[in-house]
Amino acid sequence: MAQGKRVGFVDLNVDNFHANTYLKHIRGALVKRGYTVEGCFGLMDEPSRAWALKNNVPYFSDPAALNKVSDCFMVMAPSNPEAHLELCQAVFPFGKPTYVDKTFAPDSKTARKIFALADKHGTVVQTTSALRYSEVQEYVQQAGGASSVQHMVTWGSAGSFDEYAIHPTEMAVSCLGFEAESLMRRGTEKYSQLLINFSRRRTAVVNVHVMGETPYSAAVTTDKVTRYIAVDGANLFVKAASAILDFFDQKRPTIPREESLLIRRILDVAKQPQALKRFVRL
Repeated sequence: MAQGKRVGFVDLNVDNFHANTYLKHIRGALVKRGYTVEGCFGLMDEPSRAWALKNNVPYFSDPAALNKVSDCFMVMAPSNPEAHLELCQAVFPFGKPTYVDKTFAPDSKTARKIFALADKHGTVVQTTSALRYSEVQEYVQQAGGASSVQHMVTWGSAGSFDEYAIHPTEMAVSCLGFEAESLMRRGTEKYSQLLINFSRRRTAVVNVHVMGETPYSAAVTTDKVTRYIAVDGANLFVKAASAILDFFDQKRPTIPREESLLIRRILDVAKQPQALKRFVRL
């Protein structure tokens, strides 16, 4: 095991798609990065133990014991952000770089609590959706960065607004930045649109198609051209995992905290009844 590159998985139930996927890429496509998953802990003990045994990952019933073999942590529970604060309370006191999976928190108040807890313990923390690392962001960087984007339309679909709206929202915020001003929502059932006004008259439309089969994609408008960009889902999680390892390497966030808080605020405001009637300040 490489000192400084030992990862501990922390979860509600480690038996989930993200744990499986990140473990696969750390051991496979990213093996040359030198990171190893040296252990895991789950609040749901029995299924987490079974996952650990199946995947040849040491299981620890106590986060303090996991800390002894870990240099950094990945807090996952991607479908249960309500568990993130408790999981962060378990590992932040160790002061080691910690990645927190999407969605960071169930609401803005809890998101601020998690960041405050990290600051209290001097723990560097980062959170993101995998959709931050796609061809969309690569195109925006080539086009000149956030200042070059005048308008964006993003699309995404999956099982529920609460769990998956973050993905097309993260695409928009990662390209336009954290200077958002107001939001209005159209639709509450299978199809929702979030209309977001950013600073300097920049705008975004975030399409969330619940239970649909809409591939993740975006249309980016600069002062020169509008370009439609499809996201290559096959490489998405390899890029996301690589970015997490970059964060662990640098031991400092590579994503502005303001963007993470804005994304949570957008999701909160989108669920407010008044957002269906008018623009609400962010």
